[in-house]
Formats: sequence, structure tokens, C-alpha cells
Amino acid sequence: MRLLVGLGNPGPSYRNNRHNVGFMAVDRVHGRLAAAPWRKKFQGQLAEATSGGEKLLLLKPETFMNHSGRAVQAAMAFYKMAPEDVIVFHDELDLAAGKLRVKRGGGHAGHNGLRDIHARIGPAYARVRIGVGHPGDKDKVAGHVLNDFAKADAAWRDAMLDAIADNLDMLLGGDDPGFMSRVAQTVNPPRSGTGKGPRDGGAAQQDED
Repeated sequence: MRLLVGLGNPGPSYRNNRHNVGFMAVDRVHGRLAAAPWRKKFQGQLAEATSGGEKLLLLKPETFMNHSGRAVQAAMAFYKMAPEDVIVFHDELDLAAGKLRVKRGGGHAGHNGLRDIHARIGPAYARVRIGVGHPGDKDKVAGHVLNDFAKADAAWRDAMLDAIADNLDMLLGGDDPGFMSRVAQTVNPPRSGTGKGPRDGGAAQQDED
């Protein structure tokens, strides 16, 4: 059994914020797997699904971002899960918009949702870091992540969410490089006739720091 957690803030005013791309990713997985309906549990929205014969729990904490760990810790305790069974999808300022990295263990890089999860369950869980870009000024960070995606972002965002859902089995199977490569090729496909990989020069590499 795995616990797939999307990070975001609850309520319609936040729905399309960059900070809510974790919610969006889990929602796309929910739709692709024809999962059971969402229900309120563990201070969040929970749904059950199956992929490759493995039971999955999809969770969207409704505690607001800074307290995301409450819902994660409660679900893990109820189902007797280890941190290694948890995969968290979240926005990442330190990655350019349209880039994705998988990270297992290590620090939280100042992300408030991850900070709370770290404090409650430790760092051994996996993270799918979905790049939303940096505004270039730390004083503009809050406004950047709490604003909606720009219209120009819709194409790469929707392609990435589809690729995450379509290639989920690779992530669940531990093939992080393969998963990242598939997502990169979908979001940034080879240019016609070149035979080359994504325009950034190739497939993403796994984050280990």
C-alpha cells in the first residue's frame, strides 16, 4: 500500500494557485485510475485506488499548507505505514516552470508543507517536485505561489499532470529516472527531425541531496 499526498490549500480561491499544483497532480491521478469518490478523513480528502494490483491511498490535506503533516501522520498511523510508503507531490520554486524532479530523503528546502511533514514523520518519504519557477525576488515569493498559473502555463502544466498520471507505475516501481524522462519528453518533446531529447538537452536526473 502507498500513500500519495498532494499539497495545496483548501477552498475555491486557491484552486488554481501555483501552490496547489500538488492537489492538481493527485486529482489527475484520481481521475486516471477511476478511484473511489473523495471522502473526508484525516483532516483532508481521501480516496482509494488501485494501480498494478497495488492499493493506493490518495490524500489532499485540508489543514492549509503549513500544517500538511497532520493529515499525513494521521493516515500513516491508521494504516500502519512507513515513511518510505509515502510520495508527496508539491510545487517547487527552485525548478524552472515545466521541470520535474523526484527526490527521496534529504531536506525540505524551506517548503512550508514539507517542513511540517518532516517534523512529523522524518525525511525518508519521496517527493515529486513540480517546478513553478522563481519570481527572482524573495519578497515576491508568496505572491508568486499564491497567484494562479498564467494562461501561458496551461500547456506545460496540463501535459505534465497527464504525464504524471500516465507514468505513475514507473514511479511506484522505483524507476525515478525513467519516470522523470517520460515526463520531460511529454512536456518538452523532441523537435521534429533532430532525434534529440527534450530541449533542455536530455532527461532529468534523480535528486539525491
